Amino acid sequence: MIAEAGLAALWLAAAVGLLQFALAWAGVVSSRQGGDMGGLFLLATRRVAIVQGLLGLLAFLILIALFVRSDMSVLLVAMNSHSAKPLLYKIAGAWGNHEGSMLLWVTVLGLAGAAIGLIERRLEARTLAATLGAQALIALGFYAFLLWASNPFARLDPAAPQGLGLNPLLQDPGLAFHPPTLYFGYVGLSVAFSFAVGALVTRDVGPAFARAMRPWVLAAWIFLTIGITAGSYWAYYELGWGGWWFWDPVENASLMPWLAATALLHSVTVLATRDGLRAWTVMLAVVAFSMSMIGTFLVRSGILTSVHAFAVDPERGTFILVLLALYIGGALALFGARIGTVKAGATFEPVSREGALILNNLLLSVILGIVLIGTLYPLVAQALGEQLSVGPPFFNKTAGPIALALVAATAAGPLLRWRRDSSRALARRMLPAIAAAVLALAAVLLTAPATGIMPLLGIALAAGLAVASVAPLWKRNLRRTPLFTWGMVIGHLGVAVAIAGMASDTAFTQERLAAVRVGDAVEVGPFRVRLMEVRPALGENWSAIEARLNVDRGGDVLFQLTPQQRFFSAPVTTTSEASIATLWNGQLYGVLGGSAEQGRWQLRLWWKPFVTLIWAGGGLIALGGALSLLGRVRRDWRRERDGEPE
Repeated sequence: MIAEAGLAALWLAAAVGLLQFALAWAGVVSSRQGGDMGGLFLLATRRVAIVQGLLGLLAFLILIALFVRSDMSVLLVAMNSHSAKPLLYKIAGAWGNHEGSMLLWVTVLGLAGAAIGLIERRLEARTLAATLGAQALIALGFYAFLLWASNPFARLDPAAPQGLGLNPLLQDPGLAFHPPTLYFGYVGLSVAFSFAVGALVTRDVGPAFARAMRPWVLAAWIFLTIGITAGSYWAYYELGWGGWWFWDPVENASLMPWLAATALLHSVTVLATRDGLRAWTVMLAVVAFSMSMIGTFLVRSGILTSVHAFAVDPERGTFILVLLALYIGGALALFGARIGTVKAGATFEPVSREGALILNNLLLSVILGIVLIGTLYPLVAQALGEQLSVGPPFFNKTAGPIALALVAATAAGPLLRWRRDSSRALARRMLPAIAAAVLALAAVLLTAPATGIMPLLGIALAAGLAVASVAPLWKRNLRRTPLFTWGMVIGHLGVAVAIAGMASDTAFTQERLAAVRVGDAVEVGPFRVRLMEVRPALGENWSAIEARLNVDRGGDVLFQLTPQQRFFSAPVTTTSEASIATLWNGQLYGVLGGSAEQGRWQLRLWWKPFVTLIWAGGGLIALGGALSLLGRVRRDWRRERDGEPE
């Protein structure tokens, strides 16, 4: 009866979501007409939102319990789990499939609505009611999808003796935590979308609305940053191809919301603090959630073949497409209808921090457009009967130069004054950053003159951005510097670090592919790698052959690599498990291929100088976001406690 209890909880959550929408609607209408019931409707909407979130959470916890118990009478468990699987992957199996991941999606959505109902006090009452109503409407669509097209609690009769197991590539701690992190980001953008819809419905677009929305955008952006960074590193070490980004459509599906959220984060800051960019901020909130929905459609519709793409049912893809059209089309229609009522915000000069943030937004939007077109164009062409692919060369050549321009704009932005500044003053403040960029450029040209133009510019601009990032701390009392200023500094510094890692990986990576016997040695970068033996190995639910590689530099063995070829029985799969040694200046990456003729084994080795900066930069960006969020929340709490105006 546990599965039936989960299904009942899901139906109840949907019913409560419908009630939440009705109460929110009644609250908005009653308040507009000056009725006395508006406050009561709003209070009820808050409480019902909390109940809806708890019911969704209950349904999801029940699904996890079914996976942990290996209840093979549930179709989803039988198709995606196995009784011999380690506990962590039994739990992760709950969201490592189409139905479970969509239940996680709507659960996080419900919990976000509950959090709004619990803690949001700054929005005007009618706007809050409209926001909770919009949040309920989004949830209703996904409840309908789960209950009518993707029931995660469907029974299997008779029950399977054993499950089919989880894709071995997903049996990794990184993938156990990566999807929930991304979903928190996606759904956080749904909250920003609901805030925008609520503000449009009540014609309440202004700084107060932006201050209420900003923490949600920031939190969503932090989770997206963590999710993308973790996903990149997972692909790097788990797929055995030595790369960290392939412009795969599923990767792009997470990048597009992040680009839009980054633009929205800067725009909402201008609106919250300087009362500018009102219409643009609302539009970006709609676009950011649109990208989340498009990403969900790409990954869950079955039109893509990927380790991440779980659904292969066109009907379910059509259902998601209809939801996407309804939500995004409806929001754009509302935006068009109400844009005339959004008052113009404060004005500013082109050379100002607001101007730099607009440039930042425009460049991010262009990159977003390129990624969107490059991702969707092959699908459209396929629908028209033409087979083509858009790969890394297209994205690198089109988005790369714009990304470098964005780095330069990011360096200049924090050095500009609000409202108005002068180009001469900016140039004077930029001198240390320009000097750092020139020095880095000269250093690379002297030590590696064959470096390509893009990585060369990337390293130079990264050095300039690093110096410009810490410039706002110059002559400040660091102990009294607000946390959100620290957040901005560390976040921008993280961008510089990540760009330096990407450029270094592109410019300096060395690869060797060889077929060797036991005792043979291969040189890669500054190292010599010798195959010592190939031996069997055994894990909890796999067996493997493992190569033992001694790595030396100048004769002394420094460390060993132990790449494996693993064999899983449920489902029957062979995977390459890379072995990676991390040093202060890079990583040595080894992969064991199959056996070749005459007792040889295929080895693929990469020496990747400073590649770890990519993920260290991602971590710094997320840390910067977290400090900003903490600083903003703490300042708002103090103002509320002391009764100070915003």
